[in-house]
Amino acid sequence: MLETEKVQLILDQVPDRGHTVYVKTVPGKGRGVFANVPFKLGDVIECAPTWGFDHAQAKLLDRTGLFEYYFVRHDRHLKKDSLTGYVVFGFISIVNHSSNPNAQIVWADAASGAWASIVAIKDIKVDEEITHRYTNISAYPHTINFTD
Repeated sequence: MLETEKVQLILDQVPDRGHTVYVKTVPGKGRGVFANVPFKLGDVIECAPTWGFDHAQAKLLDRTGLFEYYFVRHDRHLKKDSLTGYVVFGFISIVNHSSNPNAQIVWADAASGAWASIVAIKDIKVDEEITHRYTNISAYPHTINFTD
């Protein structure tokens, strides 16, 4: 076995216990985010900076693999903001969808830009997958099947 294959095998089998969350492969979903520590209702799991983009940039991004990783804020029209979507820099970007989620995205605008937090809406146990409800699920191609 090659050295890189050994390292990958270790990474796939041993969660990173140095952080509050870790990433592993979920059958039928791809990568998912899991709790390394218990989270209580209302706990902030992660807070991450974002990069916002407008409708013209969204049309370009929609033709790339990044489409599956950016977020849509439905509160932006209330602020008459031209931004359409946001790339979130952090584990939040790979949290999987669920129709019965245990977390939700909370947005905040600051002088440093928009920030996304993922907050527990239920108690989450160690090694439990963290999930949220995608708000733009109807925009995904028909070829993508969402599983809980």
